[in-house]
Amino acid sequence: MSDAAILRAVPDGSARLRARAESEASRLPPLLARADHLAGTVLLGEHGRRRAGMGDDFWQYRPVQQGDSAAMIDWRRSARGDAQFVREREWQIAQSVMLWVDQAASMRFSSDAKIEPKADRARLLALATAVLLVRGGERVGLTGTSLPPQRGRAQVLRLAEMLSRDEAADYGVPEHRAMIPQARALFISDYMGDIAELKLALTKAADRGVRGVMLQVLDPSEEAFPFTGRTIFESIGGTLAHETLKAGDLRTRYLDRLAARKDELAALARVTGWRFHTHHTGDSAQVALLWLWAAMSGGAA
Repeated sequence: MSDAAILRAVPDGSARLRARAESEASRLPPLLARADHLAGTVLLGEHGRRRAGMGDDFWQYRPVQQGDSAAMIDWRRSARGDAQFVREREWQIAQSVMLWVDQAASMRFSSDAKIEPKADRARLLALATAVLLVRGGERVGLTGTSLPPQRGRAQVLRLAEMLSRDEAADYGVPEHRAMIPQARALFISDYMGDIAELKLALTKAADRGVRGVMLQVLDPSEEAFPFTGRTIFESIGGTLAHETLKAGDLRTRYLDRLAARKDELAALARVTGWRFHTHHTGDSAQVALLWLWAAMSGGAA
């Protein structure tokens, strides 16, 4: 049986198949192993989930306050001294986090064999973020209806499989259906296509109280535009092509348009309550994940 078939066979609530999926993890695409390793480099904090309330796990002792009943007092702890203490439990609030990772043809671009394609970096960062979120007790899934947010390692395996699929379109379109109210989201793309669909998705998300992060992933050559002389520019999907004898003459116009697109993305993030950041595939994936984790936790600027 293929790895993909094993992943698709894992049903919710099946301990036996879940355990089997875990045992097959070493045979899954390298993406999962890389994501696990990358996630392991980030210190998993409390992620804003801990507060006093109803729950199963002990959190802290606190001195008795006015209004506390005698039944709330932890007499064993109180017997150690003169003060009386209440045993508080942790209220764990699991949130839903929805991912959209652009898997269109434009993301398969790489200007150098030593630099991974944008799609590979986007998938790695998305899955590593999902690993951290699941470890923190959160529910993670994909936007739309193909993979609703769930907890657990088996969900990470499903994400690894679904994030490994390529799409034929030149540029990706974010999914805006089935946005869960008050959830969080992570969108990763080069955002080189029509921005209208992105505006629609973020507007619908904002209307439902969804806040999130937009990460733009670019190849270093897309930022520097190092081309000169006769050059043929062609989309990865092969539907667009442009030939010029003086590529250097296009550099200023290209960089101006790229800067304008970044400004537009940043403005869109501001008005919808999201965060925006650009990452280059030639830079460290760990640095990008640290920024993502802080941004998802509400701490990144």
